[in-house]
Amino acid sequence: MKGGFRRGILWGMIVVLLLALGACEREEATVVVDLSKRERLEAPVRPFDLTYAYLPQYTHEVSFQRHHDLVVYLQKQTGLRVRQVYPDTFDDHMTMVHKGRIDISFVNPFVYVKMADAGDARAFARIEEPEITIGSTKDGVAWWQLPGRAHFRGQVIVRGNDSRFARLEDCRGKRWIAVDHSSAGGYLYPLGLFYEHGITAADFAEIAFSPGPGGKQEKVVMAVLAGRYDLGSIREGTLDVMKGIIADGAVRVLAHTKWYPGWVYAARTGLEPSIVDAVRQALLALEPTNPADRKILEMAGFLRVIVATDADYKPIRRLIEEIGPLNMP
Repeated sequence: MKGGFRRGILWGMIVVLLLALGACEREEATVVVDLSKRERLEAPVRPFDLTYAYLPQYTHEVSFQRHHDLVVYLQKQTGLRVRQVYPDTFDDHMTMVHKGRIDISFVNPFVYVKMADAGDARAFARIEEPEITIGSTKDGVAWWQLPGRAHFRGQVIVRGNDSRFARLEDCRGKRWIAVDHSSAGGYLYPLGLFYEHGITAADFAEIAFSPGPGGKQEKVVMAVLAGRYDLGSIREGTLDVMKGIIADGAVRVLAHTKWYPGWVYAARTGLEPSIVDAVRQALLALEPTNPADRKILEMAGFLRVIVATDADYKPIRRLIEEIGPLNMP
């Protein structure tokens, strides 16, 4: 009995061995894998149909907050996949348009004229901004919104307690920080204002421009407030954006510039005309009396969008000619 049990175990082991040998014979040849060579696999993504950029006058965060709803609206109205992109500087924005990386630009009129005269873009719409004024009521301070305007202006600012400045001529010999050499309200318009008062670029101890990417308007205000520069130039409306960030009265507006044509929508040269028309029609359809549209417009700082042509920007070209290249650092 004991010997039979041992023979059973032996035959079982032989059967298992034979099955294992059979399985090995059916295996495929060994494949050598070289782990030093790898390829990144990505899921296919539908490309965006359109890129949209807001000139980086404020931080990228402000740019996103102001225009995100508008971009979503354009997608719904046109059926195009629209992607908002964020150039770091004014020069970056113009370069990206030149290279075809920005299809729709929302820019100041000085940058627009530069792009248009280089053959890179053409105006198709512009905005009216809500005109806001401030005054006192029995209960305190209140805001009133007046009818919109398609023009805007710049401001010359100084510290609120800086007694050296009583009039524009007091800026001679001082250090001036401007937004950007391509800024309209934050440089070109104030430069024109100084020029009207007989003050040229050479009359300042220094002209500097807001450093780094984005947030250029805010940086001018903070540089003046910190005393790094004697005066600054910004577009009107910047101090409203900074309410709650700086103390009331910390910065004083010394002078306003003239009014000039406002911000403009421009399409890059070569963009399909039917796409430009679809975007234009969608923007023009925004109705301030419609609550949903009004929310989008208010977030962007617009009252409405109206038609624009290149001829609307003749005053900018005239101002550049009057100032002359010698006064443009």
